[in-house]
Amino acid sequence: RWPRAAMMAMPEEAMAKGGEFGLAEGRIISMAHPIIMGGCFLVSLGAGYTGLQWRRIREIGNEVTMLKAELKPHKLKLEAEMAKEGEEQNLTELNKLKADVAAFTADIDAKSAERKELASKDYRDRHWALGSVLLGIGGSFAIEGPVNTYMRAGKLFPGPHLYAGAGCVAMWVLAAALVPQMQKGKDWARSGHIGLNALSTAMFAYYQIPTGIGIAQKVIEKTKFP
Repeated sequence: RWPRAAMMAMPEEAMAKGGEFGLAEGRIISMAHPIIMGGCFLVSLGAGYTGLQWRRIREIGNEVTMLKAELKPHKLKLEAEMAKEGEEQNLTELNKLKADVAAFTADIDAKSAERKELASKDYRDRHWALGSVLLGIGGSFAIEGPVNTYMRAGKLFPGPHLYAGAGCVAMWVLAAALVPQMQKGKDWARSGHIGLNALSTAMFAYYQIPTGIGIAQKVIEKTKFP
């Protein structure tokens, strides 16, 4: 009698397999995880690109500020040299200062134009939007996948796909948790954010995609529409 009593005490989900969940065990819902997570990989690439472009905008701003600081003493020297009259002027020095000022000005103008062009593409908001999709939808369907597997098979299958997937989601969450410190200008948080997302994308490409394709093929073989 005790084995039956033990089974009756278990949650229904623990014994779920063989069609008890209807459509949730069908091919359409079972394939939602691989399809959406494949899309999330592309989203992660887009988020990485837009994030680096947003970072570049900030870096160019810093570079322009430094160039303007370097330009200032050259302009003062040029103005002082031009204020001299007649033989007091050193034409060699004057021409050198003019060339230096012109070179700094051209560099500043070029970087300012590049920054303006990048800023016009609204990389910041695009990065935020893609990051939100990755964290919200990617995180949700990373959980949906194992739940659906349990519904269909009555158990999970520990292995590289499951472990690397959990690692990717953990790194997405940690990277998002660094955003408040990034907004305070902390370089360590920015470096950590980039590093975590780069590592999660690499793990996704190396582990999740190859193993996920094999799992998806098995799902297609073992499920029926709908």
